[in-house]
Amino acid sequence: MVIDVTGIVIDSAILTTWGIMAVLSIFAWLTTRRLELFPGAIQTCVEGIIAAIDEAILAVAPDHGRQILPFIASLWIFLIIANLVSLIPGLHSPTREISVTSALAVLVFLSVHWFGIKTHGLKKYLHHYLTPSPILLPFHLISEFTRTLALAIRLFGNIMSLEMAAMLILLVAGFLAPIPILMLHIIEALVQAYIFGMLALIYLAGAMQSQQLNAQE
Repeated sequence: MVIDVTGIVIDSAILTTWGIMAVLSIFAWLTTRRLELFPGAIQTCVEGIIAAIDEAILAVAPDHGRQILPFIASLWIFLIIANLVSLIPGLHSPTREISVTSALAVLVFLSVHWFGIKTHGLKKYLHHYLTPSPILLPFHLISEFTRTLALAIRLFGNIMSLEMAAMLILLVAGFLAPIPILMLHIIEALVQAYIFGMLALIYLAGAMQSQQLNAQE
């Protein structure tokens, strides 16, 4: 489905993305407006998810976990829902579109530099591109571009191929083997969300901790 609003084209991927963000925002508001000391099932589940994400973040960036938790947790949760939304009849994963995965990759790119500059200051942060030698500056810049491009293409390619494979199997086998296909889809969607979020976490941690290592040297 494509909607044309005064020359601005809004396709199904954008609508699905906005829908996911709206649902997650409403759910977050509903689950946090009345927190209890002795939580119920829903609050316990949410706290368990956040605790697991927090533990994963602290394992990579122990000194900056609290700063990047909101961003990484939001990214991980969004990706899981976005990758799995195609299980709902009539919907497709927005991450099967290169425009969506590119936007996510650019968001990670900007966040890396934002947190790096916020932690170390603009001058010190930019200096690490000249370390250990100014000759390496072009290679650092190329690395920034290629890893951002790789983030976008990896997620897009895997989710698109996953949906295409599931469609082809269903066309050939019909509904004789739906459960294995669904399990494959769920596992792969979770793996791709984890990989994207973990790479984003590693990039953030590297930007925020690299200057500390240089200072120690």
